[in-house]
Amino acid sequence: MTSIKMGIIGIVIYLLISGFVLPALAEDGFTQADRERLVRVEAIQTVFMQQVDKRFEELRSDMNARFEQVDKRFEQMDKRFEQTTNMFYALSAIFTTLFAAVFSFAWWDRRSILITARKTAREEVEESTRGIRENAITVERLVEVLRSFAEKTPDLKELMRRANLL
Repeated sequence: MTSIKMGIIGIVIYLLISGFVLPALAEDGFTQADRERLVRVEAIQTVFMQQVDKRFEELRSDMNARFEQVDKRFEQMDKRFEQTTNMFYALSAIFTTLFAAVFSFAWWDRRSILITARKTAREEVEESTRGIRENAITVERLVEVLRSFAEKTPDLKELMRRANLL
């Protein structure tokens, strides 16, 4: 099957060469019609190349404009990211300040309450011990009187010994 295909391809190539190349080789040279045809082909090719160049330039300028738009979008994103970062720093500073203020207020309030409580407790203790001191002095005097009286009364002396008051 491949030899048949090769044979067909060979025949087609032979016919092409014999139909196009051999008549061209048989002529003595270029004719005026050939030259005019070549000039027209060159003119068409020049116009075609100019159009292709123009299209490439348009594509290039279009691509450049799109890249500029992308660059602008990146710059906008950078600005937004920077703004977000700055806002984060500001919020962090605000929360830190609020925390420090609340903590300081709580510490100051506790300290002032403790100072007031100590002062009040001290005053109450002094006030309550004032009566006890006065009573203790009175009790000591009473014990002294009883001791002196116990020297004369043996039963009272015995009772005071049992109570460890002598």
